[in-house]
Amino acid sequence: MKELWYGGPIYTMVQENEIVEAVLVENGKILEIGTIENLKSKSDKLIDLKGAAMYPGFVDSHLHILFHGEKLIRLDLSKAASADEMLALVREAAQSTPSDKWLFGEGWNENNFADKRIPSIQELDAIRAEPILLTRVCHHVVLGNTAALQAGNIHEDSASPDGGKIGRDSQMKLNGLLYEQACNLVTNAIPREGEAYIEDLVDALDRSIDDMLSKGLTGGHTEDMSYFGKFTNPLSAYERVIGEKHHFRVNLLRHHTVFEEMMEANLSFDEPFIEPGAMKIFADGSLGGATAALIDPYTDDPSNKGLLIHSDEQFEEQVKLARKYNEAIAVHLIGDAAAEQVINAIEKYPVPNGKRDRLIHCCVLNEDLLKRMTKLSAVADIQPAFVPSDFPWVIERLGEERLEYAYAWKKMLDNGIMCSAGTDAPIEDINPIASIYAAVERKKPFAKHDGYLPQEKLTRFEAIRAYTYGSAQAIGKEDMRGLILPSYDADFSIFDRDLFEGTSEHMLEAKAVKTVVAGRVVFERK
Repeated sequence: MKELWYGGPIYTMVQENEIVEAVLVENGKILEIGTIENLKSKSDKLIDLKGAAMYPGFVDSHLHILFHGEKLIRLDLSKAASADEMLALVREAAQSTPSDKWLFGEGWNENNFADKRIPSIQELDAIRAEPILLTRVCHHVVLGNTAALQAGNIHEDSASPDGGKIGRDSQMKLNGLLYEQACNLVTNAIPREGEAYIEDLVDALDRSIDDMLSKGLTGGHTEDMSYFGKFTNPLSAYERVIGEKHHFRVNLLRHHTVFEEMMEANLSFDEPFIEPGAMKIFADGSLGGATAALIDPYTDDPSNKGLLIHSDEQFEEQVKLARKYNEAIAVHLIGDAAAEQVINAIEKYPVPNGKRDRLIHCCVLNEDLLKRMTKLSAVADIQPAFVPSDFPWVIERLGEERLEYAYAWKKMLDNGIMCSAGTDAPIEDINPIASIYAAVERKKPFAKHDGYLPQEKLTRFEAIRAYTYGSAQAIGKEDMRGLILPSYDADFSIFDRDLFEGTSEHMLEAKAVKTVVAGRVVFERK
């Protein structure tokens, strides 16, 4: 059946302000675009947008879909404004958590606390004897009680693992904090096997995708394959949820610890809705946790340069492994030292023809690194919401001199670097409108200033295009997704207001009224 969509502004996103009157769709593809007069006679069904604005499908180019689903289920600590408030939330949750279950909390951020105090292991032990594990907003630091640390075989005499750190207080006693690779000691001890566990993942995934669809997202590029026991656990959950149950497009990045096993398994994927992605590698940590790797020390802690997860030699071996299977890499890199390590390796072992590497976050660069990035076949995978989240505290952490090339999204685009946009959810709000606002205004909504590093503001067209065409570029699908053109996939995000009209604050009021994947309406606001 040929369906004609009309009745509102339809942005092709090919170039700024390009609008068409109507789009003709059949079998999940766009047949033609043009005027209602020319296309109406060719259609079998008319679909009136009733003034709503249509865009190519918005795709979150970097997030953790299963973690987002778990956040929707677990204790939310993101609104806690002090250590005491955080502890009160944990205390309340403990009353309803069975003694044979771990108590999980998500999203605490000491930078939102007036005194920056993080609860102690003793305070958690006083709440319950069974395991408590509280994940910091960045997901690079966790806070656990004694039972959680003991489950990971962490004791007073335990040494920090390579690429990680076991936190200690001024008396060199365990303080409950674990950084980077040390987190794995505990998270690997969480029970993660069996049919009941897979059904828990299905529930989390169901909730997560429902939430994404309700916000106008038609897909996401996600990294979930190494955190939920065997990779077959999350993969099975995706296979059960996506397809007939959920029309949704997911690109699965494959963490380096499971990449070769997945390649050797010769898996088949339910394309084009479940697609295999690049090999994921973490190069460093986060600025919030002071584990992002910097060339020069942190301004607020001259003894600290952060952490590189791998040595140069180890990182090169990971890149060579990806190239062995003719695959691209997708690398988490926050600091300039991490960016330097990654770029060195990519220059030495270039991406295979027809593929692109992905440089995720790229929060701190310098002039030389930016120039070298322009010569790579790579996409900068940016998270605009990091700016209102990280400022103003990050100024003290980085110092004024480094800010010129910090969160430098505009410089990247102006230098011809392809940029995709995402949220790193559950790290940031998964709502794409919030991210677009952050890219355009570089401040919290309604803040009374001109934005942080305002020279790096993107136009609305640039910000929206990063969510559409940019996300397609990240996986080499820009010839079939990310634009409203004939032969492209009929993936549409439809909002109740025109995102190019009114103020940026007006844009924040936009709600998805319909989400369309492969021509099928998969979400409709009642």
